[in-house]
Amino acid sequence: MTLDEQVKYLTKGCVDVIRAADLRARLERAHQQGRPLVVKVGFDPTSPDLHLGHTVLIRKMKHFQDLGHTVIFVVGDFTALIGDPTGRSKTRPPLSREQIADNAETYKTQVFKLLDPEKTVVDFNSRWLGALASEDWVRLAARYNVAQMLERRDFRQRYDKGQPIAIHEFLYPLAQAYDSVFLKTDVELGGTDQLFNLNVGRDIMPSFDLEAQVVMTVPLLVGLDGAEKMTKSTGNYVGITESSVEMFGKLMSISDELMWVYYELLTDDSVEEIEGLKARVNDGNLHPKQAKVDLARRVVTDFHAAAEAEKAAVEFDRVYARGGQPADIPEFRLELAGEWKPLNRIMVDVSMASSASAATRKISSGAVLIDGVKILNRHWKPVSGEYLIQVGRRFARLLVR
Repeated sequence: MTLDEQVKYLTKGCVDVIRAADLRARLERAHQQGRPLVVKVGFDPTSPDLHLGHTVLIRKMKHFQDLGHTVIFVVGDFTALIGDPTGRSKTRPPLSREQIADNAETYKTQVFKLLDPEKTVVDFNSRWLGALASEDWVRLAARYNVAQMLERRDFRQRYDKGQPIAIHEFLYPLAQAYDSVFLKTDVELGGTDQLFNLNVGRDIMPSFDLEAQVVMTVPLLVGLDGAEKMTKSTGNYVGITESSVEMFGKLMSISDELMWVYYELLTDDSVEEIEGLKARVNDGNLHPKQAKVDLARRVVTDFHAAAEAEKAAVEFDRVYARGGQPADIPEFRLELAGEWKPLNRIMVDVSMASSASAATRKISSGAVLIDGVKILNRHWKPVSGEYLIQVGRRFARLLVR
């Protein structure tokens, strides 16, 4: 690629690039010196599974990797002990070391579904942050002041409302910034919600006689509902460890408008290629459903295989286009002799919702069918027998005894 093409490829889908001129200069220098850029992304292992929202950032890492740069996947096992205050109205409870270690192992496995394991550096920030002595932390803290910290919207809102801010929360952005210092980062990537943390790294690097890193952010992926950002708590997510059939069906449920956002953030297609697809749909030369099928195939192939994606497409067509049922519906048993559970709790047990509150929202919206009948009462009570539960494009068989 030419330098212009590289900049365009790397900034596709980005919200913030601070600064674009610096990125261009570093790319040009890297080419002249034959030295790849050091590109860093940090993930705190706060939950065991990643979803497609996380992969927007991982895909941007892949783009740098495609151009021969060094990508460092920083597992924030030390920063997770502090707890990221981003988007929090109160202090986040820290995870135990055991939880962090378990989650970190699953992260390492999952990111290689997109990244090349041979070209990816995986490191743990406890390696350098855990080695800092007390006086090192004092010197690090001296490089930033309280007024700067209170420029962060989360902190400012809590301060104005008289809500507590623990002192250790101020250490989080400083610890993340020191990651960049230790690794001598050229570029740090993150979601838009991480902009403050990323800029702290940019701010303090010159005080360590390092050139300020380039900061690039990607948008938070909108979930399947087309309204809220993709999270497990709302149930509007696609997990990257889900089956190919489950993943394909969920992707086919998105709106035609949201489909183009997913094309931009979940594929490597250029802006021109995506605009070309849009034009074909608008001209009537390509049906929107076919464009969505092609998108679902692409995404499923990334996390499974082309053959699995094709099987999922055939299964989707059989079940939804032709009115059939999945060939392999998971079965769950419920004992009437045990404690009675309302429908929203049953839905959690049969993996139809991530939480009771998410299940209640689905019930209230009319998305839950039992034996083909819409159920609007979360206190629905089964009797002995067999029930087919359907939520959108997901099925489960409930065997009640």
